[in-house]
Parts: sequence; C-alpha cells; structure tokens
Amino acid sequence: MDKKDIAAIRRQFKSDNQRLRLHDIFTLYVMKDSTDIYHAQNTQFEMLEREQQELYLQNFKKVLGGRLDEKLFELKFKQDTTSQLVLHKGLLSKDAHEWQSQMVAMTERMLKDRTYDTDIVITFVRGDYYISAGQRGPDSGQDAMYTNAFLLSTINKTEEPDREMQFDYVKKEFTYTINVDPVIDLKHPLGGFLFPAITDGSSDVNRVLYAAGKNNEPDYAFIEEVLEGEDITTAIEDKTIFEEVVKEIVGPQVSPTTLATVYGEINRLVEENETESTPILDYKDVDRVLRSSGQEVSEEQVKAAFQNVTTEETYELKAANIVPRYTSKSIKIKTKVADISISPQDLQYVRQVNYDGKRCLMIDIDEDAELDGFRMLPEAFGQKVETE
Repeated sequence: MDKKDIAAIRRQFKSDNQRLRLHDIFTLYVMKDSTDIYHAQNTQFEMLEREQQELYLQNFKKVLGGRLDEKLFELKFKQDTTSQLVLHKGLLSKDAHEWQSQMVAMTERMLKDRTYDTDIVITFVRGDYYISAGQRGPDSGQDAMYTNAFLLSTINKTEEPDREMQFDYVKKEFTYTINVDPVIDLKHPLGGFLFPAITDGSSDVNRVLYAAGKNNEPDYAFIEEVLEGEDITTAIEDKTIFEEVVKEIVGPQVSPTTLATVYGEINRLVEENETESTPILDYKDVDRVLRSSGQEVSEEQVKAAFQNVTTEETYELKAANIVPRYTSKSIKIKTKVADISISPQDLQYVRQVNYDGKRCLMIDIDEDAELDGFRMLPEAFGQKVETE
C-alpha cells in the first residue's frame, strides 16, 4: 500500500458511507495484571448507537493515520505463518462463532509473553470496502464496483476516570462524584493492523498494514511474533544509513549548497514516480546523485561505502525516506546561539562563512528580517547602516 491507497480507505471511515460497510465488531477487555480476557462482546456495527459508531470510526481512522515507514508499515508475511491463516479464516468465516474463535486466537497471540501498563481493549471489526471498477483501469466499466473484504484491529489503553465535583439542581447542593468505571482512550490507539493490504484497489492477502503507536517506534516483537511479518526498516533508519554512506564517501562536512542539490535530485525522483511504486536508490543511484551535486566520486567508492555501512553492497534505500519534507521547515541548523529551521529547497541560501576571525552563518534574504515584531536594521560588514 502506498500513501494514496491508505488515504483512500481512511477517508471512507465516516457515517452513512456507501463505499464502506462495517459488519461484525468484536471487542475484548484485557486485565493488565493477568493478561486474561475479562470480557468479550460481539455485535453488529449497525446495531450500535450512533454516538458509539462515531467514536469507533474516529478510532479506526486514527489508527490508519501517519506516514509510511514512520507510523505505518506494510509487512509481507513470512512463509507458512499461523497469523495469516487465522486472519484469513476470520475474514472469510460466515459463522459468528468461528469469527470470534479466530479473533480470540489472534488475541492470545497478541497477549503471549506481553504486559501492558493499563487494562487494554482490543477491537476487531470486519467489513467491505467498495471501489469503482473505473479506478482499476480505463477499460473497466464505470458502474461496476469491486468489493474488498477487510479486517481491522486496534489496541487501546484504559484510563482512570476523573473525580468530579457536581451541583445537584434538585437538592441544591454540591456533591463529590467518584466513577469507578475505566475510560477507554479511543483517541490515542497503542497500535493496530489492517488485513489484507489493499493496493490499487486490489486485496493482497500476503501482506498486512501494521500501525505503530508512535512515529519511528514500531513494536518489533509484535511484527515478528504476532503478525509474523518480514523485517522492516523505518524511515529514520533509511535516512541514517544514507547519511552514513555519504559521510563514508565525502567526509563529515558538507556545504548547504551540496546538500540542497542532493535533496533536490532525490525529491525530483520521488515526484516523478509519485503515481508509481516507491522509488528506491541503490549504490549506482547514490553515485549519480552525488556526481550531480559536484562531488568527485567513483561507483566503486560508493559501492564500498554501502558495503561498510550496511554489510550489503546491494542494499536499497527508499527515496522518500531520505528527503525531509521538502517544502516545510523540516531541517534544523543547530548552533550554540540559536537553532534555525529551514526547508530543504531553501538550503541553497545558507552559508557558513568566516568573518573577522569568526565563523558566521549567512542567509540570503529578499526582505527585511523580523525581530520580535520589529524589522531588523541592516548592517554592512558588521557596521550598522544609518537610517534615513
């Protein structure tokens, strides 16, 4: 799944939507101390009150939010995995008891050798996602709809309820209320997954979309032991590898102009392939990118750097993971005096220069800078310019 596939299904989680229908929803309450299933409840989603439906829809939408390789990770199942079989049986089962049985089996996998800080609630919902046949190709009939059955799971923590003071209008007195029922935090899911992955409108039962609770903090044990997915690389790991490869080749120092050219070239690749599969960079691509920035390197040198950093000379990097958000102030320039945020495309206007025996940071600007609500007074070579 790419970001467009994820965004497309995420948009469908709203009330009274003909393109997405939710059927069975199976919810389990798990005690933190014993990791026992304290209570399980299965119902039809349409039987829930409207307010409950809205809460769940926001929860499902939330778990599918985030960037690929940061919070969301498409996993390929290892061969002959139990989890894939369990999920597939649960997805296709026509019998409610069989559906619940498979989801309990999945829950037991999720709880094995694991502990949580609070009681948790695990929710499984299955439904159908309808996609116009026209989205799959120009020769498809526009009126036909393809149906993609899916299963979505979320994990949510519980919180102690607030203690409140209330005013009783009838008795005309203040009362102190203690609610002992835990509150389920549906706004901040601890994780979840979507099965199967849906790419270009087609289901791929050999892949699952895993959602971490926080950016760049995937639960590797959950990926390997629960979902039985193959190894993943986070966006930050890809970027770190790229930085180490470049340092291995050109050294630890680089000019902003060079970095701007490198990021610009990689961003061009990302934009040109936005409608296709995610572009990747091998050592040959990195060699070409560095040459375009004016670096004198050889292909063998770049190949050796890949080998030294990753132990694999054929290692491939996702281009989108390397470039910071290109049009936003995603790059931090850190000094003891101040930290400056700048976009990759504006790096070309930054210089580190030596002036009067001191290192200075110079930024080319077209307008007066603003300082705490004031326009900064220009200075020429360190001398203040007289104002008119």
